[in-house]
Amino acid sequence: MDRGRLGLPAKLQRRMVEVAREFRRQPTRSEDLLWQRVRGDKLRIRFRCQQPIGPFVVDFFCPAANLIVEIDGSIHAGQVDRDAERQALLEACGYRVLRITAEAVESDVDSVISGIRQVLVGLAPLSP
Repeated sequence: MDRGRLGLPAKLQRRMVEVAREFRRQPTRSEDLLWQRVRGDKLRIRFRCQQPIGPFVVDFFCPAANLIVEIDGSIHAGQVDRDAERQALLEACGYRVLRITAEAVESDVDSVISGIRQVLVGLAPLSP
């Protein structure tokens, strides 16, 4: 099974791609700040922005490391259980999820980038 689809019907998968495109057109301030720092090969590994994975759209995805980076803004304070369930499902599918607050990105993006690098170094060897 294609892990990116998580067994979704083609129609729902197409809808998730549309949702991801809309999210890319209207990023939050913190998403835009982080994207400017990880886009391309700036970390020597590729990230995708607003990537559909099954019934979810994740903020950032590094396919070579199966790493998902989620930026949690203030709305996430009210949906802790929902976020935990979503993360558990993604982790059960073999993804590693790193959650970072929007406040951390906006106040010290350099430290956030350092943390992402440390996570990438700590993961199993990356594919070329």
